Amino acid sequence: MPDPAPRRLSSPKPRTRRGQDTRAAILRAAETVIGEVGFAAASIADITRAAGIAQGTFYIYFQSKDEVFRELVVEMGRLTRAFLTEAVADAPDRLTAERRGLRAFLAFVAERPALYNIVMEARFVAPDAYRDYYQTFARGYAQNLAAAMQESEIRAGDVETRAWALMGMAITLGERFAIWDKTKDLDQVVEDVFDMLERGLKP
Repeated sequence: MPDPAPRRLSSPKPRTRRGQDTRAAILRAAETVIGEVGFAAASIADITRAAGIAQGTFYIYFQSKDEVFRELVVEMGRLTRAFLTEAVADAPDRLTAERRGLRAFLAFVAERPALYNIVMEARFVAPDAYRDYYQTFARGYAQNLAAAMQESEIRAGDVETRAWALMGMAITLGERFAIWDKTKDLDQVVEDVFDMLERGLKP
């Protein structure tokens, strides 16, 4: 008896503009639904209803709710990196880039809180995707810090530890000031953070 056909790991991307638009609509609907009610409570019926498509259409583009969830985690990483790259593109030095990058990240979280919530939930729903998300981000971050260190823009130190420390700070600041309570001015948050980063905690 021949072996069964191997299971697809992910659905192929559509080639037509209409297919691409439909797939994007599913992702946007999934972002809203899963981001608001969580992975377990969200259903494919909820997602397709929000997208304005027939439920069967979902399976043309995605095999399961798990697959669309993982795609959203990947998309969050891609969008965040692109957004931050643009925000710091003309920064004259690393500290300026860090300042602009943190401000841009907080703005992005405030604009797309559902997508941010999905990444946070991935820690439990898709831990491998969650780990890949942050490891990919940290590698690029560490490379940028290493380049700045070579140019004497920052003092010498372990770039991997610094990358993870700065990422962790941004994550918790995003939760506190861009999702839980948006009343505090984000520019002031960034100023307070960089007062600490540049001067330390010593009196």
